[in-house]
Amino acid sequence: MSIMKLRLLIVAVSSFCFCDSEVFFNSRHDDVPEWQLPHSNPHERRHWALIAAGSNGWINYRHQANACHAYQIMKRNGIPEENIVLMMYDDIAYNELNPTPGVIINHPNGPNVYEGVKIDYKRHDVTPENFLAVLSGDETLAKNGNKVIQSGPNDHIFVTFTDHGGPGFIAFPNERHLFANDLISTLKKMHREKKFKQMVLYIEACESGSMFENLLPKDINIYAITSANTTESSYVCYMDKLRQTYLSDYFSVSWMDDSDKEALDKESLQDQFRIVRNETEFSHVHEYGDESISREMLSEFQAGPEYRPSPPIVLPKVPCGVVPADEAPLAILRHRLKTAKDEVSKQQLMREIDELLELRDRVAKTMQDIVTLATSDDVSQYERVYTDGHRNIDFDCYVPVFNLFHKRCYNVAKTYSANKQMKFLVNMCDEKISSERIMEAITRVCKE
Repeated sequence: MSIMKLRLLIVAVSSFCFCDSEVFFNSRHDDVPEWQLPHSNPHERRHWALIAAGSNGWINYRHQANACHAYQIMKRNGIPEENIVLMMYDDIAYNELNPTPGVIINHPNGPNVYEGVKIDYKRHDVTPENFLAVLSGDETLAKNGNKVIQSGPNDHIFVTFTDHGGPGFIAFPNERHLFANDLISTLKKMHREKKFKQMVLYIEACESGSMFENLLPKDINIYAITSANTTESSYVCYMDKLRQTYLSDYFSVSWMDDSDKEALDKESLQDQFRIVRNETEFSHVHEYGDESISREMLSEFQAGPEYRPSPPIVLPKVPCGVVPADEAPLAILRHRLKTAKDEVSKQQLMREIDELLELRDRVAKTMQDIVTLATSDDVSQYERVYTDGHRNIDFDCYVPVFNLFHKRCYNVAKTYSANKQMKFLVNMCDEKISSERIMEAITRVCKE
């Protein structure tokens, strides 16, 4: 073989190997989601968003509407879809009670916020365990093809959660709860492992301040805003006459309406906190953690790194009303009673209202009996337990006591009047009444 032919053969083989290797390389990623691909520049800052609605059912329409609206804000402002994780039960858009199938609105006569959303976890996958695993970038979950936040030391993370809550917990579907100590433990671990540069959390839930007060350190680069303090309800917003349920919540309406209409690179987190605090009536919006982060622009968390302002969305102001979130089921029934057109429907709704009021009284009486037994008729201790005000939460005592009450007495996730009673379990633990003694009282009062 001549030298010229040999050279041509070498070039041909080299070209074939190069092209084939390119095909092989690309084929390895054909079936791999974009969020799982190795990041091309580990020094570049990425923005991530975790959005979760922790409820289900038509009566809780507003929570999934809030979540869909938040998704639209993140997507419109440049956070890539592969960097947004959405958790919601997804039983609202095509619910039999929905007069506009496939449409979810978060504001009277507002746009369809359900359009184009990509839900990563739905139905029975919306759990506290998955929420924490997604947030912390759990490798097992990722290897099984589930989307997680695969963040690094230069990245910003925005988390927003909306649902019911109580002292030291937020609720999830399927009778599940996320306790504050587990959330804080995960956040601290992520900080140690350098899984973010800065993180911001917005929590919409009753008593949501108890998820962070005296728990979230100020030196782990996390800033949190809550819809309420440690002891009060958050408030619902926009009773819709057609859908006969609430469309949103005060806090969520306030921050999302603000983000819709403002240039996110011109307004800081602290600016938004002040606006939302002023506009959220009846509950006290609070901030926790590293407040120096609040000087950052909204675009650092609610938009992509290459943010370009989009046209503002301004919807007409509509009064919210004055209804605490835990009273929403009762308010919805009373609204339906007012608009009922036939006597049979009216009678049925009146029975449902009476049952709900009786349930609220039974729950309160059950807790009184438990406290009486646990305090052994010590009047002064009984009175201290029933004193309003925030107590420090002893989770080693509180969690097993809570879980037993949830199992034997009332489903706390579904019996919204029970959420308000959980503070008395907190107070008994703070009185140094042993968990064993409280659990014995629960067992005696709530017989299976």
